[in-house]
Amino acid sequence: MPLKIGELAKRSGCQVVTIRYYEKEGLLPPPERTDSNYRLYGDDDVERLHFIRRCRLHGMNLAEIRKLLSFKDHPSVSCAWVNELVDRHIADVEQQIASLQHLKKHLEALRRTCAGDHVQGCGIIDSLNHGNPCACCEEAHCALNEYPAAQAKSPAPHSGDHAE
Repeated sequence: MPLKIGELAKRSGCQVVTIRYYEKEGLLPPPERTDSNYRLYGDDDVERLHFIRRCRLHGMNLAEIRKLLSFKDHPSVSCAWVNELVDRHIADVEQQIASLQHLKKHLEALRRTCAGDHVQGCGIIDSLNHGNPCACCEEAHCALNEYPAAQAKSPAPHSGDHAE
């Protein structure tokens, strides 16, 4: 039984705008259309959207998903490259964890600069204002050690941003 886009959205857990975006990006094949130009989808589209959502939950970008879908649809070579893709994502996650652990140490050191009982002279504000780096940054030789110049260049040097 054909599904309209709203029903596909409910069954797949994707928003309508996301489904249209995936169509535009070529992750979903162009749907059939009714005489009134409504999109019509099938169970294969529901399954494909579930696959895409699981890929996104595992941190895969659209280009990677496109390659995985192509391989899924037409497996013609070894899947060793899929292992390499997942290994790269594991390495990225490990780097993000290390960055977050470093940020946590920095925040803990910053927190220790203030007891919280001063009306004036807050140690945290003073540290942020005057750029006193923490000991863990000095050990790691990180960008936070270059206050305030590093902050002006990169407002979140430890955010773990990963471009798609």
